[in-house]
Amino acid sequence: MEPDFQVPLAERMRPRQLSEFVGQQQLVGSGKVLRRAVDAGRLMSAVLWGPPGTGKTTLAKMYALAADARFIELSAVSSGAKELREVFAAAEQEKRMYSMQTVLFIDEIHRYSKAQQDLLLPAVERGVVFVLASTTENPRICLTRALLSRLQVFELKSLQEVDMVSAMERALHDSERGLGAFSMQVAPDVIQVMVQMSGGDLRKALQILEASVQYVSAKPDVHIVTIGDVREATQETMASFDESILYDMLSAFGKSIRGSDSDAALYWFMRMVEAGVDPRIPVRRLIVHASEDVGLASPHALLQAVAAVDALMQVGMPEARIVIAQAIIFVCEAPKSNSVVTALARVEEAIKTYPHAKVPSWLRDRHFYREGNDDRAYLYPHDYPQHYVEQVYLPHELQDEIFYVPTQEGTEAKIRPRKWKRSTERS
Repeated sequence: MEPDFQVPLAERMRPRQLSEFVGQQQLVGSGKVLRRAVDAGRLMSAVLWGPPGTGKTTLAKMYALAADARFIELSAVSSGAKELREVFAAAEQEKRMYSMQTVLFIDEIHRYSKAQQDLLLPAVERGVVFVLASTTENPRICLTRALLSRLQVFELKSLQEVDMVSAMERALHDSERGLGAFSMQVAPDVIQVMVQMSGGDLRKALQILEASVQYVSAKPDVHIVTIGDVREATQETMASFDESILYDMLSAFGKSIRGSDSDAALYWFMRMVEAGVDPRIPVRRLIVHASEDVGLASPHALLQAVAAVDALMQVGMPEARIVIAQAIIFVCEAPKSNSVVTALARVEEAIKTYPHAKVPSWLRDRHFYREGNDDRAYLYPHDYPQHYVEQVYLPHELQDEIFYVPTQEGTEAKIRPRKWKRSTERS
């Protein structure tokens, strides 16, 4: 039977049983929790958390099939309260009339508002539906506590290259559902390039494979797919690199920021993005560098970096590149100071040296008596001129220590004179 090529390859090759499923052995391996649940046909409500193309929807469908349950699929992007109520009503009727359970799969559940998430609570509690949800965001952040307490959380990892290659070769040679009818040859190094272009997303990798095979099949008497064919078929720039080179690029990105070279930082950021790296990875690094290498010399650098993350989540790519580029340039061109990092290092060393230093008696909680409390008064700073009074706040052993030493760069140069005086005396 010839496959329906109107249906995308990724959908045609969707695993129908766990023996065809690739990766996620921590969940579906022998004796693992999801494997036992599927084998037993035992339903539960859960959220599947992981990157795109790692098998979340496939696992949900196999789960419902194994339990002989109705499978209803909704997208949180295009559905709301009306659709949820309709599903609940139909599920109650099916359960009452035919004793049939319903599995409701909600894709991108993080897109639901708090009110929409709350709507799921009574249906899950009463067993009207079993909710299987997928998300690419941390469910402990994007879901309400009430809903999260009723769902088991299963984390899916990015697929290993060997798993993706295995799935692509199976699709290439499968005549029933895949591309076997084309009798096409694709060398291992070409498949590896496709995997790298996909960024760990098996769905995207299969799209690239299908587009490349169909592109070459239009040529007379040609049955070999080359890297050039992949480039032409996908119209994507291929900047292939392995994981070690990714870390090298991240390192170059960070060092360019620290070195105040906005041109280089922008270049390394775009190199990574164009090669398929999740933009959240370098943007997270940007947040750290905004504090580690700029800090209080320009406090707005941290705000710019955090705003870049927010723009990425709210607007998405490619538009978010503009906001991210602005943040990168701001952090690069800002005056530099590592005083925050050095202050932390000094504090950590002091704690190691005096791990049991006591709280000064005048700083202790006075609501109840403690042995060692004395009559020395706590001086309330707001009762004094400029809301400041000389007073020891550190333990006795450390009362002369200076951990934070401001530089003379940017905003840090405006740190109050008394701090400058103590820092100068220390140095």
